[in-house]
Amino acid sequence: MSERILITGAAGAIGTMLRPRMARPERILRLLDIVPLPQVQPGECVETVEADITDLVAIRNATEDVDAIIHLGGIAHESDWNQILHTNIHGTYTVLEAARCAGVPRVILASSNHAVGFHPYSDELVPDYLFPRPDTYYGVSKAANEALGSLYHDRHGIDVLCVRIGSCFETPQDHRMLSTWLSPGDCAGLMEALLGTPKPGFRVLWGISANTRSRFSLNEARALGYQPQDDAEQYADTLSSPSVSEAERYIGGSFCV
Repeated sequence: MSERILITGAAGAIGTMLRPRMARPERILRLLDIVPLPQVQPGECVETVEADITDLVAIRNATEDVDAIIHLGGIAHESDWNQILHTNIHGTYTVLEAARCAGVPRVILASSNHAVGFHPYSDELVPDYLFPRPDTYYGVSKAANEALGSLYHDRHGIDVLCVRIGSCFETPQDHRMLSTWLSPGDCAGLMEALLGTPKPGFRVLWGISANTRSRFSLNEARALGYQPQDDAEQYADTLSSPSVSEAERYIGGSFCV
């Protein structure tokens, strides 16, 4: 029997990168977004759903016969509070509530370094379970989503894994990403590990590649089976000089100014 994975926000940057990398002959990817998705190609085991993540009826229908959810949907940058509240926080509630109603056993939530962005760096690696200290309304929404995930695990028994993503791009875009970069391949590898690990419960972990200059702990991710393959250091010579901004002393970088 094929497994069916629902990916929300599938037309976004990370969803687009995951689509080909998570394809398996024995797997159906159910891709959901509020905007039209690229056409299904011959041979792709893909279903597409056009829906708003804040529409509980639509999301409940989309969770039918789903084995796990990767929740990427939402506003991926700072925005007006009411938009953040509606899309990111209420949207995540909707996805978790739909999962509960449908009996989906596992949800992976895309969190962010910006949930803890106002913590300054220290000489120690940034731990997985660092207490929330958001740098923006966007960061607040990610901290709230982690709290919702905790509630839905403790009250309803859903396995919820919150991935504090650093910077997921095809290649690092600036000097900061020599530490925070998560390659598309490692992102897919991390999702596979989180889908496959038995009975994880509620977890918070960093989504970062094996970067030489990483300042983040990967203890929790590695304990769940993650084996990162990529290192941002190979791109170091192509990037501009490091920023001297005061914001760079914080995990959230420029989001802190």
